Amino acid sequence: MNPLVRFVARYHRWLPLGLFLLVASVAALIGSIATAAGLATWYPALRKPAWTPPAWIFAPVWTALYILMSVAAWRVWRQAAPREARRTFAWFAAQLSLNALWSVLFFGLQRPGAALVEGIVLWLLLVAMLNRFWRTDRVAGMLWVPYVAWVGFAMLLNAALWRLN
Repeated sequence: MNPLVRFVARYHRWLPLGLFLLVASVAALIGSIATAAGLATWYPALRKPAWTPPAWIFAPVWTALYILMSVAAWRVWRQAAPREARRTFAWFAAQLSLNALWSVLFFGLQRPGAALVEGIVLWLLLVAMLNRFWRTDRVAGMLWVPYVAWVGFAMLLNAALWRLN
């Protein structure tokens, strides 16, 4: 038996999780690149509310969230019929695109108002996904909750930064 075929046969259950993690990593990389320039110069100069988290917290939180969201989507994908599985992956890719776009708008283009509007759309999509995930697989739903909460918090912070600046 071909080694690649043997590998796929042995790990077929886990390979899609790798794909979900890879797609999330690409979105994270795009967001990081967009964030880097604004984080170095523009963001530190903004007036911030007292409840703004320290800058060092964002990287570990986002790393954990990308892992949790990938596992959640993978769990739902595994339980779905083929058509629903494609829809799960499409929703996952769509929310990641919006996630990366927020970084481009906020940090890259330095447009907090536009980022806020886009972020609210992202949050609404995440809530819809939470509802679907929760109904399909409670564990997936629980894994999705921190992401929805963090994006909600980020939009409150985004609104405060927009108002203050």
